[in-house]
Amino acid sequence: MSLRLLFVVLIGQGHINPMLPLAEEAVRRGHRVEFATCADHAAEVAATGARWVELPGPPPFEAAPVSGPIGGPAAMGVWARHYTAAMAAAQEALHRHCAADPPDVIVYDSTNWPGRLTARSLGLPSVRCVPYLASSRTYSLNVRTTDGLRPGHPALEPLAADCAEFTGRTGFPLTLADVLDENADDLNLIFVPRAFQPAVESFGPESRFIGPTLGDRERAESGTWSPRHPGLPLVYVSLGSALTGSSGFYRVCADAFADGRWEVAMTVGGTDPAGLGPLPPTVTVRQRFPQLAVLGRATAFITHAGMNSVAEALYQGVGTVALPFTGEQAVNADRLRELGLGERLSWDGLSADVLRSAVERVAADPAMRARRAELRASVRDSGGAVLGMDLVEAHLRGAPAVG
Repeated sequence: MSLRLLFVVLIGQGHINPMLPLAEEAVRRGHRVEFATCADHAAEVAATGARWVELPGPPPFEAAPVSGPIGGPAAMGVWARHYTAAMAAAQEALHRHCAADPPDVIVYDSTNWPGRLTARSLGLPSVRCVPYLASSRTYSLNVRTTDGLRPGHPALEPLAADCAEFTGRTGFPLTLADVLDENADDLNLIFVPRAFQPAVESFGPESRFIGPTLGDRERAESGTWSPRHPGLPLVYVSLGSALTGSSGFYRVCADAFADGRWEVAMTVGGTDPAGLGPLPPTVTVRQRFPQLAVLGRATAFITHAGMNSVAEALYQGVGTVALPFTGEQAVNADRLRELGLGERLSWDGLSADVLRSAVERVAADPAMRARRAELRASVRDSGGAVLGMDLVEAHLRGAPAVG
């Protein structure tokens, strides 16, 4: 049975990345697939074989430079208002598109509430996709990542007013629970390994932990990178695509391994490598590495602990040293430590010696190595994009859940 599926993710590399393999799998099965997002991601959508549906991109968000952990209630309240304004513009465009030619199902990123509102208003089936630790009746990621941000908090009063204004202007009922991603759907695909989710027993059968959706990336990246010094252990450094480190941080990383006993592959994003000064011959700096390929050769991973990076580290069985920026990343870092998979460091007092010692502990600890091997096997058996599409198809047929 050929279906017409519409995927919805407006912005955010950490939200786009796990959805693309799901769309690619739908195309492979012969379904008619559309993917609604902003122009920044049009080329990525085209590469999956899906048809791009343009949504208006968000205005730039002007924020103070980040030098350490962020994400308190006040800051998150400001960000949520900006994000909601961007989503409001996308909602009207998405609704027009679907009203003119309704899809069989809308598959939406959980923070992209226009997918949920459009499906609700048109009576269409929908599937919610969660790219981070999920919330349940007893576990709230919002509360843990923002020091208690929840409906009724004073920092959310302006956002509640925005929701009321949007509802009155458009007729689409929008609540704080929608914006804060506190409404589960009939089917929820969670891109997190079941073994990594806290309070996993509190989730019902409508929530399926399908793990990382890597699609063809492992095969595509195979052979695209090899270490320059294969006889040395490798440490990979990457702080993600949204909030990257400073030249000072990257200099600390280089100095930590300047004795030549480790090879270092270091992603610096938009930081000018010339600003780092002379680098040891065992340190390679690039704006971007094929992360899955590098992790496949790495002994340790210095990371911001974003969920995509965490999932890929678990998939490859790599020890982590986490330096989180945001509240969500801090929760991920603490979970890695709690499960015996890595360590979390503080930005305060970070030095080359502290970083080097943490990497060596994570690499050498036999209990950590055994735990990572156990989790690696579990993650690789999670199902990924193939199970995700099996579940979507079964959901639309009204069949019992598969897998």
